[in-house]
Amino acid sequence: MSQLSLLQSEISRSPEQTKRITSYLMYKGLVSHLDDPVPIARAYAVESLLTCHHKHIYQHDLIAGSFRGCLADALSVSDTMLERAGSLLRSYGSNTFLTNADHFAPDYETFLAEGVGGTLSKIRHSMQAHNNDEAAEKKRIFLKAAEITMRAFGTMIRQYSEAAGVMAAKTDDAPQKKHFDKMSRACRKLSADKPDTFREALQLIWLAHTAFIYEGRYAMALGRMDQYLYPFYEKDLSEGTITRSEALELIACTLCKIGEHRYLGGDDVVNIAIAGMKPDGTGGLNPLSYLILEAVKHCNIPGPNLSARIYDGMPDRFLDECLKVVGTGLGYPALMNDEINIPALHRHGYALEDCRNYCMVGCIENFIPGKQPPWSDGRYNSPKFIELAINNGRCMLTGDQIGPETGDASDILSMADFMDALKKQMVFGASDYMARFRNENNRFNKVNYAQPFLSCFCQSCIERGLDINDGGAFYPSAHGAGCMGIATAADSLAAIDDVVFQKNEISLSMLREALLADFAGYEDLRSRLLHAPKYGNNHDAADQYAVWFVDVHDAIFSKYQTHDGGPVYTAIASNISNIPAGKEIAATPDGRRKGEPVSDAASPMHGMDKRGPTAVMLSMAKPDYRKVSCGTVLNQKFTPSMFSDPEKRAKLLALIKVYFEKGGQEIQINSVSRELLTDAMRQPEQYRNLVVRVSGFSAYFINLEKDVQKDILERTEHG
Repeated sequence: MSQLSLLQSEISRSPEQTKRITSYLMYKGLVSHLDDPVPIARAYAVESLLTCHHKHIYQHDLIAGSFRGCLADALSVSDTMLERAGSLLRSYGSNTFLTNADHFAPDYETFLAEGVGGTLSKIRHSMQAHNNDEAAEKKRIFLKAAEITMRAFGTMIRQYSEAAGVMAAKTDDAPQKKHFDKMSRACRKLSADKPDTFREALQLIWLAHTAFIYEGRYAMALGRMDQYLYPFYEKDLSEGTITRSEALELIACTLCKIGEHRYLGGDDVVNIAIAGMKPDGTGGLNPLSYLILEAVKHCNIPGPNLSARIYDGMPDRFLDECLKVVGTGLGYPALMNDEINIPALHRHGYALEDCRNYCMVGCIENFIPGKQPPWSDGRYNSPKFIELAINNGRCMLTGDQIGPETGDASDILSMADFMDALKKQMVFGASDYMARFRNENNRFNKVNYAQPFLSCFCQSCIERGLDINDGGAFYPSAHGAGCMGIATAADSLAAIDDVVFQKNEISLSMLREALLADFAGYEDLRSRLLHAPKYGNNHDAADQYAVWFVDVHDAIFSKYQTHDGGPVYTAIASNISNIPAGKEIAATPDGRRKGEPVSDAASPMHGMDKRGPTAVMLSMAKPDYRKVSCGTVLNQKFTPSMFSDPEKRAKLLALIKVYFEKGGQEIQINSVSRELLTDAMRQPEQYRNLVVRVSGFSAYFINLEKDVQKDILERTEHG
């Protein structure tokens, strides 16, 4: 992998300027079309963006496509000009994450089969089909915009061909000259035709991904790479035109460029799904699954957020290879259970073959590639409603009445009464959450906010002549409500049940006073609460409330729909939002103090899982996660020896299999020791390349905020 090392060394050199000039490039396209219909004007802005940026190619590139052309070291633009360009673009408005701008898995399988030329032909055919429809002016405008952007993409590819040709002519390195010649020929062909070889297919996909980054999109998934690229790989292998090691190098030297995103402000979360069932229900594990797994291990960067789909009958060898990569410290691949995720999607009426073809976007969000509009989600602070139920709808931090009056604590005389009050608070909270979501989505103009280039990668948009967010996609949009703090909620409810209503040691009113005082003067009570049953120890007294948590959140949110009639999923995930969520909540009945983080994603509360990883997974498997269509995150931390010792790794493999058989949905693992993390916090300059799993994504540890580092450090470490 020497080529990879040389390329990564080039990428690591900071560019002279990190000022992004994409607004200026788009402005150049807009100013000549200000009187055109907005979708057409936007299309010309994208045309200028794709064709006018500098086509940067590294000296050791194998696959063309770099984000560096959007930085000011390639083109001098004044700050005043950038501000003028930005102000014009802002006046047009745009979609955001909450209104379906990114977090999308393109239909790369169809695009590889058709290429740029085939896609343009499909657009022209749709134009003819809608030509005589007097009511279809909107469709004709959209299709014209799509045609402009796809032609521009073809031009961008041809320009990369020309740039590679220049690199080939300039270099004295014979092997690299050969690479540049291959790159130039591939791009010249792909500017109009579909790919025939593995190199060409990978090149086309990477340039499409690069174009999305230029448009400013984030967390654009590469989806099921081992499925849509495998026919090309298998054909080339059988014909002897590529070797396994050559393909490995091509993949690694492509994916490592995800690391360029740090120059645009942080790491990108590019999810890649490997293995899993095929649409026909057979196993999809293939040699390319192993190759991609090996490639990301060699890259050793946070960016490729790898997800491995596990299904019944999968060879143990693959899961063992996944654990070996996790054990390097990368923390991925995350392991996803097909036996839960497929029915979790199928319940919403999607075709079974589409559900089997799911991938993930962003962190762990289940997604049907190329058939849904981009993903969106939000954060629903579930433990806050326990506080409101205890305090009659009043916030304990401010005294404001922010929830309905559901009864004074002195009038709540049973656990059933308390649960009824809690559910009323949650229902009100969900209506507030959904009103804000609806208001944001209903205010944007579906025609003027058209995304014609993105729509070319979504099935049925071209045929229908409609934008991806305006009825063009095969399925409507889906939204995920990220329900936070399942362990904080379960532990708090178990403590109320145990200490207040079963043992009658205190009244609910006294508990309220202790929480309002942040346990000052109530240290003995806090100790009793901390010793109440806790989620993650295979203790039904606590675990029953985790089951309730999943069931009730699904019941509350499943009655809602997105703006175009799609489902509202739930997720038991929080990214790193459990930290700010905790700052919004007073002390809780589990013994947690005011402002401290709530529990992380679907995991037990830090330090409360005292009976080992088996008990954790037995607890975790009790809720019915088929009701959690978005996905869950179980963060676990194991000592490095669990991965380096084959016997210990085999035991961990067996434990994960049992967890999935019993209904677990997902697990991701950190394998960096507590001692190493502590030292990295003390001497960050010594650990610049230390990668850890955060929650649904990996990151360089020293780049994380201190409170996030502390949150990772405090996770229970199993041996």
